[in-house]
Amino acid sequence: MRRSMSLADPPAAGPTTAPAERPRETLRTEFPFQLPRGYVDDAGTVHRDGVMRLATARDELVPLRDDRVRENPAYLTVVLLARVVNRIGGITDVHVGVMENLFATDLAFLQDMYRRVNSEGHTRAGVGCPECGHTFTVDLAGGRLGES
Repeated sequence: MRRSMSLADPPAAGPTTAPAERPRETLRTEFPFQLPRGYVDDAGTVHRDGVMRLATARDELVPLRDDRVRENPAYLTVVLLARVVNRIGGITDVHVGVMENLFATDLAFLQDMYRRVNSEGHTRAGVGCPECGHTFTVDLAGGRLGES
């Protein structure tokens, strides 16, 4: 036997409206850069703009098995950066040979950038004006040379 529902009957159990969806959290995983000097390819073209991605645990572990790193621990930087730099200019196949041929200034720049984006989790820092005391946030990675 079917029962008819009257206005006095309580509503059926359960929500009558869908719960509000929370905004999806996004994570920035790629960081653009501009090398101070630039990578010079075999044709003499200078490549300065590039992209570095966040490192994974695998990125940091795999180079430790590399014979070049075992023989010379300082080589770890070269191998590690070759794994996380996705592009330098028009070069999308960034490998150890590319990293070896960077100018020392550019290698140091990438090392610092790697440390900032991976060790600290972001490239933003709170700063304050020494004159007026106003506080604000700056992106240390910068988008162009001189912005970091």
